[in-house]
Amino acid sequence: DTCRNFHCKRGKVCHADNQGKPHCICQDPAACPPTKDYEHVCGTDNKTYDGTCQLFGTKCQLEGTKMGRQLHLDYMGSCKYIPPCTDYEVDQFPLRMRDWLKNILVQYYERDLNTSGILTEKQRNKVKKIYQNDKRLVAGDHPVELLLHDFEKNYHMYVYPVHWQFHQLDQHPVDRLLTHSELAPLRASLVPMEHCITRFFQECDGDRDKLVALKEWCHCFGIKE
Repeated sequence: DTCRNFHCKRGKVCHADNQGKPHCICQDPAACPPTKDYEHVCGTDNKTYDGTCQLFGTKCQLEGTKMGRQLHLDYMGSCKYIPPCTDYEVDQFPLRMRDWLKNILVQYYERDLNTSGILTEKQRNKVKKIYQNDKRLVAGDHPVELLLHDFEKNYHMYVYPVHWQFHQLDQHPVDRLLTHSELAPLRASLVPMEHCITRFFQECDGDRDKLVALKEWCHCFGIKE
């Protein structure tokens, strides 16, 4: 089977021609395997797709058109009303996001105390200092004033989690730039809970080149030069 080790990007599948030579062709959305309701996704065209297979297959078939360029995965789950993000809310967003990233790393560290595997040894050493700090906030819904106070008082605890999340996303390729598709895993899972995340990432792209550089990312989260 010449297609066995032949890789195609999302939305495409391998097809062998008459000579047995493999090629990538668009996935037929109608041929995608059936999905459960919880696997539905919402596209940026505000249309609910049965799953990512159907969404990316549709995007592939629209390749070269304006609709194709504009169609992306918006968020996980069926499309619903997402309230607009106010100026005040987008200003407060980095506070909650920084706290969330810090707590994720602390939870990973605690889990690794019993069974290693999530964090590398280098990452564990970085998070250990945060974990051992008595002043760390317990994960919860904290008021904005407390988050701001903790950020100013324990600034050093927030720097690594922000860098860590950037490098977790910067994978295809690793070039210190985040594309729309690299941001998608984080953004798509959070939109239903954090309606400001789309606007936040748009405003992070200071030079409007559709890429979020490491410097822009850190600036968005209030991390100094």
